[in-house]
Amino acid sequence: MEIANDNERFFIEIAYSQQFKKGQIVGGDTFISSKLKDEERFIAVLSDGLGSGIKANVLSSLTASMALNYRLQHQPLVESLISIMDTLPNDPLNKISYATCSVVDIDSSGETHIVEFDNPDFILLRESAHIEPRKKLVKLQTKQGERTLLDSHLMLFKGDRLIFVSDGVTQSGLGSKGMPLGWERPQLITFLIEFVKIHPDISARELSKVVMQKALHNDLFEAKDDITCGVVYLRAPRNLLICTGPPFEAASDPEMADIFDKYKGEKIICGGTTAQIIARELNRKITGNGGQQLKTNLPSTARMEGAQLVTEGILTLGHLADLIQNYVEGEDPDNSPAGDILKLIFKSDVIDILMGTRINEAHYDPSLPVEMEIRRNLIRRLKILLENTFLKKVRIKYI
Repeated sequence: MEIANDNERFFIEIAYSQQFKKGQIVGGDTFISSKLKDEERFIAVLSDGLGSGIKANVLSSLTASMALNYRLQHQPLVESLISIMDTLPNDPLNKISYATCSVVDIDSSGETHIVEFDNPDFILLRESAHIEPRKKLVKLQTKQGERTLLDSHLMLFKGDRLIFVSDGVTQSGLGSKGMPLGWERPQLITFLIEFVKIHPDISARELSKVVMQKALHNDLFEAKDDITCGVVYLRAPRNLLICTGPPFEAASDPEMADIFDKYKGEKIICGGTTAQIIARELNRKITGNGGQQLKTNLPSTARMEGAQLVTEGILTLGHLADLIQNYVEGEDPDNSPAGDILKLIFKSDVIDILMGTRINEAHYDPSLPVEMEIRRNLIRRLKILLENTFLKKVRIKYI
């Protein structure tokens, strides 16, 4: 029996990378995203607060949060932005709004609605070709005067990418010999096309990082403004299986091993007993990894044919949950078994967890930390964190 479903049309990955303006401790750009599981809708918002620093951060955060909440409540995008603009003050000197806003709303069929206000136009790549979608110019009357929005309705397909950037990207390199007017849209599009041709399977997370780093390079590694790039990527789902805990009954050991062996995707085993069961049933050997890791309080990893990673169970999964809960966008996971799992999670879209339900008496050893969570509660915590933090699809099968 397989728990991976190969019939899904595509998975929608949303990620971003950001670099603060030189000398600032917070960013004036905000990128947030959310998934409505019941409706299979994905929403992402990029807002750029006027200026930089804390004031810009507050204004962009407020704008992005309001836009996201309006969409969660099914409020019309255009009308929602009027409310947002009426809420935020105008800059008295420049007579412009305090924050920009780009909102994208995608459903599971690929039907997409995008509204943009004062941000650089989004870019649509279909495979490695640039597509220029139709955009309707909408003029609105607000308390601050007339405002102009770009309103787009389009259908996305597997392989499509949407790229959203703040003006810290398009104005990077401004005034330099090679980019006197900054990293202009045609140059940015050419860069994206050429890079995707060479790296056709690059993830949204990695592509956003590439654009951010190139913009920072344009500024000679001293960002002149907040740099933000968000990417939406529709792709074939990439599956990851995490096996943890022995089955409730020993008679189910062959079933667990069979699921592991036939799973189409990358595979991790968390737990020594679990690894021994699968190795025994599949007639495979477990060997030590021999690698050095900085988190010495976690047992080291091991190797087994068919598994990308073999780790200890409850302690490693607990540390993994903490890493996800405290994750800061752009940071690399720590050098530990839990960090290694997180790296594989980053590369995956659908996380299948096969959890054995036999009680391990070792978990009740009074010498273990008081805060030790039993495996079932820990797996539930991981599911919530993975869905809310990284918008992963998580499925749990108990055995």
